[in-house]
Amino acid sequence: MSELVTGEAVALELRPAKLPSRALAVLLDLVVAVAVYIAVSIGLFAATASLDEAAQFAVSIASFILVLVGAPIAVETLSHGRSLGKLACGLRVVRDDGGPIRFRHALVRGAIGVIEILLTFGVVACVASLVSARGRRLGDVFAGTLVVRERVPQARSGFVPPPPPWLAGRFSGLDLSAVPDGLWLAIRQYLTRMQQLDPQVGWAMAERLAADLAARTGSPAPQGVPPAAYLAAVVQERQAREARRAFASGPTADRAPTGGWPQPAPASNAYRPPAVQPTFEAPPASSPTPPSATPPTPPVPHEEPSAGRSGTGFVPPA
Repeated sequence: MSELVTGEAVALELRPAKLPSRALAVLLDLVVAVAVYIAVSIGLFAATASLDEAAQFAVSIASFILVLVGAPIAVETLSHGRSLGKLACGLRVVRDDGGPIRFRHALVRGAIGVIEILLTFGVVACVASLVSARGRRLGDVFAGTLVVRERVPQARSGFVPPPPPWLAGRFSGLDLSAVPDGLWLAIRQYLTRMQQLDPQVGWAMAERLAADLAARTGSPAPQGVPPAAYLAAVVQERQAREARRAFASGPTADRAPTGGWPQPAPASNAYRPPAVQPTFEAPPASSPTPPSATPPTPPVPHEEPSAGRSGTGFVPPA
């Protein structure tokens, strides 16, 4: 990877194209250009057969410049650095700051390409590309451009490598509650990309992350354990705890193990009505009469005839 800094101070990681891919792209472009030049030459020869030799020679030179020099410049300018051969090989010409090229960049590259590619049969371009650290030829050096690869094989992302087998379950008693989510994300990103890093840079980064993790957990990393293996083992322990927590609190415990309909509850847990059914009786006589009820009619008093006197049939008024 080559780090390019844009005008906005943004670092871009680009992979410069090497000599084999660039040579193949140039070869494809030359084959197409020569085929077009031959077809154009045949047509011009038939059209200028009545002219003298000087005119025919001038027309042939003009067609050579237009087809083999002007056409590639126009194609690179209009396609922003992708000719037919570069498009087939997954390459693109960019500026030193990573931006798209313009007409002046394509003009300088094409003009110098006539000398180092066409007139010297590519020998100067090959030597310059082998000497350059980023595989640039003389046209790229003078134009301030760089040929990079657009189609880079994607690495496996999101896959955390497992720890060594002898570390499995060794950190089961570690307290991970104080580790923030940002540190977990940094550890996961490092583990997924540690194969792409420089060995010394990756080792230093793993030591720093391991020290931060040990400070959060309150337990130092074991002696003799590589920091990357320690990080992978702790991440695996966290994932195992989350999986156990998710399956323990999930609804799978209430389902039938065979995947069918849930089985009915046992008879001991079935609903049974109470032995004594509640009855709704009238309130006792001593309970106060509701205000909305009609007051009862008082009984009519009457006297019983005494044993010593006869009843006259007179009843006192109520």
